[in-house]
Amino acid sequence: MTDDRVLATYRLRVPADQAAGRAEALALEQSIEMPAAAVLDERVLREVVARVDRVEPQPDGSSLAHLALSAESIGSDAGQLLNMLFGNSSLHTDVTLEQVALPPALAQRFGGPNHGVAGVRALTGAHGRALTCTALKPIGSTVDALAALTRTAAGAGLDLVKDDHGWADQTSAPFDARVTACQTAVDDANVRRRDGGRTLYLPSLSGHHGQMQRQIEFARQRGVQGFLVAPMVCGVATFNALAREHRDCVFMAHPALAGAGALAPPMLLGTLLRSFGADAVIFPNHGGRFSYAQQTCQAIAEAARRPMAGIRPALPVPAGGMSVERVTEIVHEYGTDTVLLIGGSLLIARDQLAQRAEAFVAAVHAAGNASAVAA
Repeated sequence: MTDDRVLATYRLRVPADQAAGRAEALALEQSIEMPAAAVLDERVLREVVARVDRVEPQPDGSSLAHLALSAESIGSDAGQLLNMLFGNSSLHTDVTLEQVALPPALAQRFGGPNHGVAGVRALTGAHGRALTCTALKPIGSTVDALAALTRTAAGAGLDLVKDDHGWADQTSAPFDARVTACQTAVDDANVRRRDGGRTLYLPSLSGHHGQMQRQIEFARQRGVQGFLVAPMVCGVATFNALAREHRDCVFMAHPALAGAGALAPPMLLGTLLRSFGADAVIFPNHGGRFSYAQQTCQAIAEAARRPMAGIRPALPVPAGGMSVERVTEIVHEYGTDTVLLIGGSLLIARDQLAQRAEAFVAAVHAAGNASAVAA
């Protein structure tokens, strides 16, 4: 097993006696996309064609095929990595991409998080506990309404206030006006804070690469230090480029479209998006309005934080119908190197939003103190 190969594990849903042949076909499809017998170059056969390391039958009747893919075919392109891992084979209904291990040199070319867990903590002053976050909703709100929500959340001491991922450049709250007003609200609240903490506002990026570059430049001029991005919407290569071009910025990845194919969530959300530059990765937590299993959610969080050579750990962000009442449970499950994202459960408080937000912050602080005592 060489250090310059990408190791990928696929689940094959075929009869056991067909699994070995199916794995060999998968290796050709995801490397050279042609019969090996038609290849005249011995180096291509030896170094570029994907290698089947082993095939393991599973109790459920499927098989796990472990393949080694040439890093040469990927270069430094995040989109090409996905293409070579699962481009053509994503069209087949009998295969799922389950796990990926990147060689250290390739992972370091992608760069990983700019700040990671420790860096986001340093920017917000949030130490010894989980971080708090909320989302600005609903789409269609005015700039003044969003700025008021931001001011309330920041005044309550939340660490992160992000745009909802559906915000783009809508007429009700154009990007420039929204960012200016919300960052001003955060700045005003931060001046008043006496706990040593600092709220970060993360506006949502949208459009093509050039438009997002302009959005980042505009926001940075107004003091914004972080952004929300949906990598599967804008493209993982674009996301990776933005993270590399703006190394002083925090990037939170949203999972929109991440469930549209046979890509295992821990592999995509935990391993790859972190490698491409996500300092924090949102995922749908179990028990909310999505159907991810508890084991899947825990695997995403573990993948976001597991050691990778030269790559900072990222913050997992369990979300999707979470509530203040579940704070202790969530912190107990995921630990303090986690961001708790609660949106609708705060906003439903309406006129009591400030009190509800303060209760959220207090619950997270209490859960952090309890974790410290237990340790």
